[in-house]
Amino acid sequence: MHPFKIVRPTTNQQAIAMMDGGTSKFIGGGTNLVDLMKMNIEKPEQLVDINALELKKIETRANGNMLIGALVKNTALAYHPTISDAYPLLSEAILAGASAQLRNMASTAGNIMQRTRCPYFYDTVTPCNKRTPGSGCAAIKGYNRMHAVLGTSPGCVATHPSDMCVALAALDAIIHVQGAGGLRLVPFADFHLLPADTPHKEHSLGPGELITHIELPALPFAKYSAYLKIRDRSSYEFALVSAAVALNINNGIIKDARISLGGVGTKPWRASTAERLLRGKKAASDSYQAAAEEAMKDAKPLKDNGFKIELAKRTIVAALEKIKPA
Repeated sequence: MHPFKIVRPTTNQQAIAMMDGGTSKFIGGGTNLVDLMKMNIEKPEQLVDINALELKKIETRANGNMLIGALVKNTALAYHPTISDAYPLLSEAILAGASAQLRNMASTAGNIMQRTRCPYFYDTVTPCNKRTPGSGCAAIKGYNRMHAVLGTSPGCVATHPSDMCVALAALDAIIHVQGAGGLRLVPFADFHLLPADTPHKEHSLGPGELITHIELPALPFAKYSAYLKIRDRSSYEFALVSAAVALNINNGIIKDARISLGGVGTKPWRASTAERLLRGKKAASDSYQAAAEEAMKDAKPLKDNGFKIELAKRTIVAALEKIKPA
């Protein structure tokens, strides 16, 4: 691990001012960043410890939206009574990820900012455009069973690892960001970037910008939702495929729908065209199957991960069938 210094601001403004010249990193729970530092993938000269900031509350706003502080621990968020009741897919997604010990440490903003678990990214002797721009992508011709089939490019096929982010994508979450220029709101769909020819650019944060909150819109039918994760083992494993779904059903007809996917995309993958296909259709297996086909129509398999396409379709259908309207 490279030498670094650590500073501990007590206000958001101090924290932002301490992010100097791109050589500093914010640290909250540290469950991903510290591992990357140990492996000499991340080499910050300074860590800005933000744990003293007032960003640890979960509140209901006047408009009914939920406001989640960036430093809220994953465990606290998953078990919060309003979250588990009104947004069950978010609770289920968080509890499907990592281990209890990691969830007790990991922060909400840190989960959003975590980096891929692609083994070639972690192996510093192999080419990786995320780690060393322009060096190539070893996964494309290597062993790529766990890699993405949606949103890939010739420069990168790594999947986004988060379970929580799949749920946030389905819920139309809004990320509150503060920087030297003030506050701005970023729709969740616009936060994570597709790799294209710049895989090392993974998010839309500007230099020194700090995530302060995540806002969940008051989505009444989010109560009728589910998260389904398919993995190689039932404990502490990343998704082969996951689906976060919600349905607004009235008299057997789907009025609105939300579908997002994990384990198959280079970012948390919102299946918007599949959602549109469901609107106005009967809440039945044939409608769900048609939506699943639509969601995966642009998938591009690699030599080891073609099975993910059919698995994703089945996961979408199974997740939708778990939802029972009031």
